[in-house]
Amino acid sequence: MLPFERLQKSNTIENLWIYVLSLLKKAPKGHPIYAWKIPKLIEKEFGFKPGKITPYRVLYRLEKTGFVKSRMKERRRVYKVTEKGAKEFEKVKEFYQKIFNQLR
Repeated sequence: MLPFERLQKSNTIENLWIYVLSLLKKAPKGHPIYAWKIPKLIEKEFGFKPGKITPYRVLYRLEKTGFVKSRMKERRRVYKVTEKGAKEFEKVKEFYQKIFNQLR
């Protein structure tokens, strides 16, 4: 695998939680997102396709650690980002901004 391909993989598929938090954070207030919709949104918004099961595993871990919370809505589970998750996402943005600034 070429260096850029490794970088791309480690910053997308291997860190899917960043994209999940981003989508949940962007969701209009009062409109949580269904889990099954997340892979399609990731492909549309970010241009890569996650595995079929991976987003569910990521959501489970994010919920278990308090970064997202879920509830049942019309027999389906919907997710939204918590305050803790929003703060963690801000740390990600600051981290990447710092790297970009250092690479200039």
